[in-house]
Amino acid sequence: MRWHPVQQAYFGSPHRFNTLPAGRRSGKTELAKRKIVKRALRGTKFDRPRFFAAAPTREQAKRIFWEDLKEMVPRELRRGLPSESELMIRLKNGAEIWVLGLDKPERIEGNPWDGGVITETANIKKDAWPEHVRPALSDRQGWCDLEGVPEGRNHYYRYDRRARALMADLGDESDWGAYHWRSAEILDAAEIEAARADLDDLTFDQEYNASFVNFEGQAYYPFQEHSHCAPLGYDPKQPLIFCLDFNVAPGVAAICQEQVLPNGQDGTGIIGEVWIPRNSNTPAVCAKLIQDWGEHEGQVMVYGDATGGSGGTAKVEGSDWVLVRRDLRAHFGERLHVRVPAANPRERVRVNATNSRLQTSDGTVRLMVDGLKAPHVVTDFEGVRLLEGGSGEIDKKHDLELTHLTDGIGYYVVEVFPIVTGLGGPRKLRGMF
Repeated sequence: MRWHPVQQAYFGSPHRFNTLPAGRRSGKTELAKRKIVKRALRGTKFDRPRFFAAAPTREQAKRIFWEDLKEMVPRELRRGLPSESELMIRLKNGAEIWVLGLDKPERIEGNPWDGGVITETANIKKDAWPEHVRPALSDRQGWCDLEGVPEGRNHYYRYDRRARALMADLGDESDWGAYHWRSAEILDAAEIEAARADLDDLTFDQEYNASFVNFEGQAYYPFQEHSHCAPLGYDPKQPLIFCLDFNVAPGVAAICQEQVLPNGQDGTGIIGEVWIPRNSNTPAVCAKLIQDWGEHEGQVMVYGDATGGSGGTAKVEGSDWVLVRRDLRAHFGERLHVRVPAANPRERVRVNATNSRLQTSDGTVRLMVDGLKAPHVVTDFEGVRLLEGGSGEIDKKHDLELTHLTDGIGYYVVEVFPIVTGLGGPRKLRGMF
């Protein structure tokens, strides 16, 4: 262990939950072990405080944590011998330290927990944290640290990005904190150079710089968090745009408003989203839009997938666009304007238009996202992939939760800001009202 300021900040973190993407062999798991032992020895206000050290599988957890935790807990402070079958250490103050595998996340359910650490978070099952671990911490308002090397842009990336956004917005008052350091800040330079000589650039960047790397073709390649994400304003009197893509899991919508962006450009700001993970439908999405934006005073424009209005070969009562008009017009009245083309543009045309709005060849950015208010939009822009070996088609099967929000935004962008518009250049948004 070497002293490092970010490690020191993590060890004294005021946040209840922390993400800890850090490079290989840089001390993140060793710090996490020490934190568990320290908290267990200190105890809590509850009888029988319970803490866990978890990994993607029980065997991994045992290999990573078990022997070290036994060594770290002084024998004179233990109550009896550690349980080799249960992988549990009981302390004289009544506290317990358990080593668990999350290959069966339900193992963590049934008893309340005061705190814990998950290592190799990027490799645990996607539903382990939200559906099993997080609820088990509620009874005692327990804490948890999620550490590990990134594995592309998966669920761990989303947790970390959310943590960083909340930490930046709320500071020490945020429930979530985020801490990051590279292997080169801890390991010898010779070891870093040896690793660099063995690995390709992207793999080295992920494993030793702890970067959330895209290993496949990014459809919306101009999008970068540092240049496209910022807090954005909202004007209740200016036109509001709802961008729809009809889906059941998830049910989504992106909310946009044309505005002066933080970079000084007139552009499109994504200021909100609807995200209903499962069992959604068009009325549910509309209800959420009304709940969140029903007090808007200006015009409301709606764009989306032209095929959503089809029932077989003809439009029928109850099709998506019929429901959109019915539900939204009942609330917004004549201020509602639905803009649906007769047919969708080609996918590549839509993606090109969106990329040109994201960033032109001279580097001008005219589309930005409020990452705190529309986190799934950010995930979509960063996560949507192109088919390997294709000619620019989106890979719809890469992640079934992706593509829907950016598709909806693309239908708006290609309609209002197409790359090729004939005479007169791009159409002006306000002129369409």
